Amino acid sequence: MTTIETNRVVAAARADGATKTYGDGDTAVHALAGVTVDFPTGRFTAIMGPSGSGKSTLMQCVAGLDRLTSGSVFIGDTELGTLDKNQLTLLRRDRLGFIFQQYNLIATLKASENILLPLTLAGAEPDRAWFDEVVRTVGLGDRLDNLPSQLSGGQQQRVAVARALVPRPDIVFADEPTGALDSRTGSEILTFMRRAVDGTGQTIVMVTHDPHAASYADNVLFLSDGRITDEMADPTAERVLDRMKRFEA
Repeated sequence: MTTIETNRVVAAARADGATKTYGDGDTAVHALAGVTVDFPTGRFTAIMGPSGSGKSTLMQCVAGLDRLTSGSVFIGDTELGTLDKNQLTLLRRDRLGFIFQQYNLIATLKASENILLPLTLAGAEPDRAWFDEVVRTVGLGDRLDNLPSQLSGGQQQRVAVARALVPRPDIVFADEPTGALDSRTGSEILTFMRRAVDGTGQTIVMVTHDPHAASYADNVLFLSDGRITDEMADPTAERVLDRMKRFEA
């Protein structure tokens, strides 16, 4: 092994020549067309692009929620294509966190139980100090005993964010995490996600259509027709909006 290989920093996640095709022949849809990208550890990356650009497909494949047609994806140094269904399930449970627009809470579990569910399934004990900090930051201290049906949409999303962050996963994947929220609640959620990156070294990959949400990231990847066509460091909402207008043109 060369010195360069020994000192190589392993990204939190990466894709190498990733392709994803749905259908066959003339009806085939190439959602990903050879994407190669690293998602650095301890960074907040946003993925943007027009509808049908492949941004959600990229996130789902890197997160092990869907299989590539060809190419490879890695979480750390683990290639997902080498894992069987059970191994992939355990990897997602033990090393990944997920925030979806639709919350995906268990209706019969209290907020606290939903937050702790990944750790409960893994048979692990929570870091109570970190749990308390997350709960305090997302403003759920007086709602921990409530069922999802007793919470507003914004409160349910806060539970989903807390559930993703409390286990301290290697990487959090967020798919339009503020799409169903009002602007104030969305900003609070994004601010907390930003703090998790800056304060604890959390890695976050977020798919979004919102330039304001993207401005919380360290960098933005732009996809079009299944390919990464541009990248922006230190984004602002105005710069991202200007870049997105080029897709419309």
